[in-house]
Amino acid sequence: MNQKAPNGSAPSAGDPLLSVKDLSVDFTVSGNTTHAVRKVSFDIGRGETVALVGESGSGKSVTALSVLKLLPYPSASHPSGEIRFKGRELLAAPESELRKVRGNDITMIFQEPMSSLNPLHVIEKQIGEILSIHQGMGEKQARERTLQLLDQVGIRDPETRLRSYPHQLSGGQRQRIMIAMSLANAPDLLIADEPTTALDVTVQAQILRLLKTLQRDQGMAILFITHDLGIVRRFADRVCVMTDGEIVEQGPVEDVFERPQHAYTKHLLAAEPKGDPPAADPSAPIVVEADDLKVWFPIRRGVLRRTVGHIKAVNGVDIRIRQGQTLGVVGESGSGKTTLGLALLRLISSEGRIVLIGNRIDGKTRKEVLPLRRDMQIVFQDPFGSLSPRLSVAEIVAEGLRIHRPQLSYEERDQVVAKALEEVGLDPTTRNRYPHEFSGGQRQRISIARAMVLEPKFVMLDEPTSALDMSVQAQVVDLLRDLQRSHGLTYLFISHDLKVVRALANDVIVMRDGEVVESGPATSIFESPRTRYTQALMAAAFRIEAIGEGIVRE
Repeated sequence: MNQKAPNGSAPSAGDPLLSVKDLSVDFTVSGNTTHAVRKVSFDIGRGETVALVGESGSGKSVTALSVLKLLPYPSASHPSGEIRFKGRELLAAPESELRKVRGNDITMIFQEPMSSLNPLHVIEKQIGEILSIHQGMGEKQARERTLQLLDQVGIRDPETRLRSYPHQLSGGQRQRIMIAMSLANAPDLLIADEPTTALDVTVQAQILRLLKTLQRDQGMAILFITHDLGIVRRFADRVCVMTDGEIVEQGPVEDVFERPQHAYTKHLLAAEPKGDPPAADPSAPIVVEADDLKVWFPIRRGVLRRTVGHIKAVNGVDIRIRQGQTLGVVGESGSGKTTLGLALLRLISSEGRIVLIGNRIDGKTRKEVLPLRRDMQIVFQDPFGSLSPRLSVAEIVAEGLRIHRPQLSYEERDQVVAKALEEVGLDPTTRNRYPHEFSGGQRQRISIARAMVLEPKFVMLDEPTSALDMSVQAQVVDLLRDLQRSHGLTYLFISHDLKVVRALANDVIVMRDGEVVESGPATSIFESPRTRYTQALMAAAFRIEAIGEGIVRE
């Protein structure tokens, strides 16, 4: 049965599945209007994958949300444009008509599955609700279909997962559940909004492979939103490059990547972290070392809360980091990377020998370690979450100075803060502003300035680039390398982004389940990994060509 267009004619087989023409989106708040999207046009054919790429704030997600009219109306409006799906005009369609399209013909996967899934309901209820509302299935029929969907998306032992809550699943499993929910009604178009950004490289590869396999089996089209050009290169058929609310270039992926025409596209393609870390000096003094480091968390059960076992988050790790060099720590979520870093800084309890600049600190009390804190600093993953919204940038950066250099006057302290901000590439005259007034990349520079203002010897960098766009990532990597060279800094760099680690690290340790499975010079780890686990990490990060080759179960 053909779907009729508004004028009564049936859309032809050659017509695009989705056609967006001259779409504009404005947001009006308190009388102020922001032009978020301006005159955007693109088509998606049946069974085709089209990628919308660009940096944060480019208008990608706003464009995608407009397709299903999921923006916060009436503050959002469309000064121009039309969106046709199977010949039907969606922008002008009544809400009752849109409800038939949402979840049936067009579905959406969001970036963060934990916030998209209901934490109060088990997986069976969340998927079953979709089947009940859209297909009128009874409880038994919905359960059978749910099991089928979970098996389809690669969930191991799906029957045991029906009664699981979202927090009991890994990040990859939660994303698979979101995909199962999206596929429940066999949609014609799947909108995937950064579905792999928060995932480890191996899980990311599995999710992409899963989507490609399901697309091939079901013939659905995909609108894929991302800022990762590496994914676009191996996943999409066509690409649309967005910046400042406009599509500046679009075409087949191979054409755009091999022969980019617009300056912004060239900028994005050149934005991958590059360069080499400072040359390794085997004679440089050791700044940080640890022997047989262990962090075990007790598992307590029963009324008396007796210890019945331990989670071995870090189990017998040895490290050495020399002055002016970087040790990269890589591995999947839950491998113990961050726990290792926190233990080295004595921010959590641990067992084993820890030496910082010749001072053994593992046996010292909190008060005894305090004078050494200025020599060891940390930069966190999320700059917005780690900066107090109630303090100005000047107050944030000066906080450590008030504790460790109390002899400085207000004027002297302010001069030191201004110098630190200037060194990380920020205008010192902005220091009286608040974190929300800065971009993500600028906020991370503020976090780096806060660490560097005390002139530390050792800095732990915990995923400092994972929340940033690729071009901003490259800038932050260059900044960290420059600071290391000029100050002789020693870094512990924790990341699951192996491209960033390759640009910064002299040596690398690969962690899995709290233990080091491989370690050595970065060049050896990247070019000739010895263990199967490291090989899988490298393949996921650098060499995924056969995305559609079957489903990996998790």
